[in-house]
Amino acid sequence: MFDLGWTELLVIGIVALIVVGPKDLPMLFRNIGRFVGKAKGMAREFSRAMNEAADESGMKDVQKTFKAASNPLNSAMDGVKSAARDMTNLNLDDDKPAKKADIGKPSPERAAAAKKIEAATARKAAERKAREAEEAMKAADALEAKLGGDDGDKA
Repeated sequence: MFDLGWTELLVIGIVALIVVGPKDLPMLFRNIGRFVGKAKGMAREFSRAMNEAADESGMKDVQKTFKAASNPLNSAMDGVKSAARDMTNLNLDDDKPAKKADIGKPSPERAAAAKKIEAATARKAAERKAREAEEAMKAADALEAKLGGDDGDKA
């Protein structure tokens, strides 16, 4: 879609360095990366939803039928590939093969362990923040006492 070469990217980087400044440039690139990641995620989700809608409406079956009618040899090879894929896609819990949506999802035990770790991490972070806030309050009180004593002498 966009045809950007190294020279164009270099010019864009130099202009960004001049306009944004060297201090804010990493933050700009980080935000651009987050935006691009969100956009890719939304595109992936949209594509997945379209594929699911096509599966539900039976378009895949129609596509396979047309493909088989146009080229029987490729259709036979697709059947062999599909059978091989089904044989390698083992799901030991039940007799059904794993769905695409299940691939990459952690098991319930791993999900529970991950939630437990996240909760412990959040608790430790909250404790650290509370400790830092307490230390800051002590430092502020000490500074206030020091400044309050100096101001009382001068007034």
